[in-house]
Formats: sequence, structure tokens, C-alpha cells
Amino acid sequence: MQITQKLSRADILLMAFCTGLIVANIYYCQPLVILIAKDFNLTEPDAGKITYLTQIGYALGLFLLVPLGDMFERKKQILVITSLAILALLIAAVSHTFFVLEVASVLIGGCSVVPQLILPLAANLSTDENRGANIGMIMSGLLVGILASRAVSGSIGFWLGWRAVYYIAAGICGLLILLMAKRFPQSYPAFKGSYKELMRSMFSYIKTQPALRETSIINFLAFAIISAFWTTMVLFLANPPFNFQTLQIGLFGIAGAAGALAAPLVGKLSDGNNPRKNLMIGFILQIVSIALFYFTGSHLYLFVIGIVLIDIGQQAIHVTNQTRIYTLIPEARNRLNTIFMSVSFIGASCGSALGLWLWDQGGWALFCYGMTGIIILNILIYQFYGRKKQITNQ
Repeated sequence: MQITQKLSRADILLMAFCTGLIVANIYYCQPLVILIAKDFNLTEPDAGKITYLTQIGYALGLFLLVPLGDMFERKKQILVITSLAILALLIAAVSHTFFVLEVASVLIGGCSVVPQLILPLAANLSTDENRGANIGMIMSGLLVGILASRAVSGSIGFWLGWRAVYYIAAGICGLLILLMAKRFPQSYPAFKGSYKELMRSMFSYIKTQPALRETSIINFLAFAIISAFWTTMVLFLANPPFNFQTLQIGLFGIAGAAGALAAPLVGKLSDGNNPRKNLMIGFILQIVSIALFYFTGSHLYLFVIGIVLIDIGQQAIHVTNQTRIYTLIPEARNRLNTIFMSVSFIGASCGSALGLWLWDQGGWALFCYGMTGIIILNILIYQFYGRKKQITNQ
């Protein structure tokens, strides 16, 4: 049985609200690295491992759990996974060894995939004319959640300690379960096969959908850049000449949240006939932002401008790509989203690890050089697929 209910603006705003608060679970840890390092007597780069372990967990959750949205009723799946996220957050809050925190971080990531169930649900219930705008609105909530989570986490961690952040996050998820249980529509997918057949079909889509391959590769590199930045900037700001504390570092997330306001506009543009132009805009904004980071020195206003631009650039790339994949095979949106987002968050995990390594090897300057190289590589991939598409259409 297929859902025919259409989404109202209130529905979209509710989905954006829930999406932002749940995805925040993945990013609370980033400003807390300094506090966690002190608590467990670790170096800051070693404590920073939890940032990419959380992202690895998210990628695993995307790959193993999100495809089930094409097989089982989505609302029930959303509620069950959010309940498991509460358990994982509580394990992190009470962890007394760093190993337990590492395991909990993987579980938190794996159980925070609910936004990637909400997005295909919204896409299914949207008209072709409104799909990009609705996705953009929900992505705006998701991005505000990602970026504001750092400010909230840094502030709570500074005043109440890093464990309080996880306790509060668990409480928020509990409240969201009640809200989603009451307001979210039920959704019954058409797929009737086994889990094995479901997973096998995903690999056939990788082979047969060039647009899926292109968007996934571009997003892999884009997520590597944004994740590397938000992980490494904590170390950059915590060291001379700034020597900022967790509270001050977390507040920089507000600048990124300001850039999230561009997501609905990007979504509307993605409904047009040539959404690929948004990708080039994103690449250009990324290059400009890295240049501003490189020349920041002690000029924090350049750094703040760079944060806004790098997040707008990330939205231009991500929202455009996500809108494109949702137009490919409507009955397989969860599986397409699984491939797309799994690759994206593997990129995020690799980016966090790479950012920490670049910082350790050559500081902020080497980090900026490395990110510039990744952007250039992404532009070359974009041009390759663009030329290939032109040849195919001739």
C-alpha cells in the first residue's frame, strides 16, 4: 500500500525540526575533544578519534539500516532506531574508559541515521515541483542542527562537563520519540523481497546509474572537506595565537548555522533544468573559504566569513546532489539514499582522519594545502562526468 498523503508546510517544518535535533548527536563530540582528552589523559589528536568513529558508525547505520525503509513501515523504524540512539548516548555519558566511549561513539553514529529515513519519506510525499524545495527546507533544519550542535555542546561542556552533553541529548531524543509517534505519517513501501535481495539491488544501482556514481563521488570529497575543517578547527583555535576554550570554540558553530539559511534556496534552484551549475558554485565557495582560512592569521573576521562560505558551498553541493538522486528511481529512494549518504559519510570519516593527520604533520598551513587539493580533484571529477554526459547526449 502506497501513501498518498501530501505534506503541508507544517509537516515539513516538523521534519526539519526532528532531523536537526537527531543529526546533532553525531557532532556534539567535536568541541568536546579538549575536555575528553583531559579527562582520559590523552593527547588532543588521540581524543579526536571519536569524531571519525562516530562518522564510521553513521556510515554503517546508513548501509545496514536505512535500506530497510524500502522494506518496512518507516515510522516504526524511525521510533525504534531513535530509542536505540538514547541507549548509545547513555553509554557514552557513563563511560569510564576511552575504549567504552569509542564503542559508544560508533553506536551513536549508527543509531543517528533517522534523518536519512525522514528525507526519503518527504521526497515520496512531495510533488515533482516541490521536491527540491522541501528537501532544501529539511536540509536547512539538518544543517542548523549540525552547526548549532557545536555551539550548544561547547557551552554545556564548558559549564557542566562533557558527560552532561550526552545525558541532555538522550533526553531530547526521548521527547522527539513522543512527538514523532504522534505526528509522523505511516509509510508502507512497495518492496516485498528479502533483506538479501534488497541489499543486492543496491549494487545493481551503482552499476546502472551514472548520476548516482557521480553524485556519490563528489559528495565523498565534499564531506571530507567540511568534516576535516570542523574537526581540525578545534585544534587550530585551541592553540596559539588564540588559545580558545571549549565554550569559545563551540560558538563558532553559530557562524556556520547562519550559512544553513541558504539550503531552501539551493533546493529551489535544484528543481530547475540545470542543477549541476550549483555544484560549480559550491566548489568556488569552498576555494574562497580555504583561502580565507589560510590568510586568517589573527584576523578572526576572515575566519568567520570563511565558515559561512564553506557551509553555503557544502549545501550547494549536497542539496543539489541529493535532489538529483531522488529523481532517479522513486520506489528505491531509501536504497539510493543509502548508497549516496554511506559514501558521503565514509568521506566525512576519512576527512576527519586526514585533517588530524595534516595538522599533526604541518599545522594549519598544510591543512589548507590539502583541502585545496581535494577541491581541485572534485572539480576535475565534475568536469569528467559533464563531458561524458555531453558525449552520451550527442
